[in-house]
Amino acid sequence: MLDVRRLRLLRELALRGTIVAVAEALSFSPSAVSQQLAVLEREAGVPLLERTGRRVRLTPAGENLSRHAEVILQRLEQASGELVDARRGLAGPLRIGTFPTAARAILPQALIALSHEHPGLEPMVSEIDPADVADALRAGNLDLALIHDYDFVPRPTEPGLTALPLCSESVYLASSDTESDSDEAVASLTDCVERAWITAIPGTACHAMTIRACQAAGFTPKVRHHIDEFATVLALVAAGQGVSLVPELGASHPPPGVRLTPMPIRRRTKIAHRAGSDAHPAVATVTRALRSAVPPLLDAEQ
Repeated sequence: MLDVRRLRLLRELALRGTIVAVAEALSFSPSAVSQQLAVLEREAGVPLLERTGRRVRLTPAGENLSRHAEVILQRLEQASGELVDARRGLAGPLRIGTFPTAARAILPQALIALSHEHPGLEPMVSEIDPADVADALRAGNLDLALIHDYDFVPRPTEPGLTALPLCSESVYLASSDTESDSDEAVASLTDCVERAWITAIPGTACHAMTIRACQAAGFTPKVRHHIDEFATVLALVAAGQGVSLVPELGASHPPPGVRLTPMPIRRRTKIAHRAGSDAHPAVATVTRALRSAVPPLLDAEQ
């Protein structure tokens, strides 16, 4: 009989490519991962891995079994959800990941509603970069998460996960009122070719969006500051330190002296969870609460 926990390790190896990466994601030692995969090979009765120097890769049999593992893990998520009501209803912890602006603008109202309707449920919120959500969900460190993508930076489909649309928002070009004498001076990105820019930290979707949007307009931005927190970005814009692209939720309370010019760019927020957990009562309930908590200024999506 094949062990489900070892099948999960094989699936993770197929996704991550190295035993070290699997060990880091699941908080195991590399030797423990290797030992468990060796046991899985004995259970399967055929070679699942082939070693080339210090690296391993899946054999055709290993790749085939990893695909079956994906289906099995999805069905286990479905079974777990169906058992919840039979046990004790909605109670216990539910781990939610989020990015900062959603944590401020969407989650509080959702959590208030959940505390009234399901007092036994214990939402546990953690801030996490959307780029790290997939690994955290697959590893079981999160049950559900809010993620986002932008025009110019689409988020790839992640194996083993489901992402449902929640809302979308405009992106604004933030500039200082003191930088120019006319509204036309910051009407488009091309008006900012020679200006200093403030972007998010390299490696984030927000940074990539700014770089790609400017490149699509025909130039590479001259980045002076790298700041992730939008309130700080707007404070620097007000201080004349540069211009920046800021999503609507991040620009809801600009300081005096900041001009916001809408751009033909949108950011979309989605609810991500493990495939198969759609019907889990806690996941479905939190999803409904999040949809009800979308601020009216945003475009809710179903």
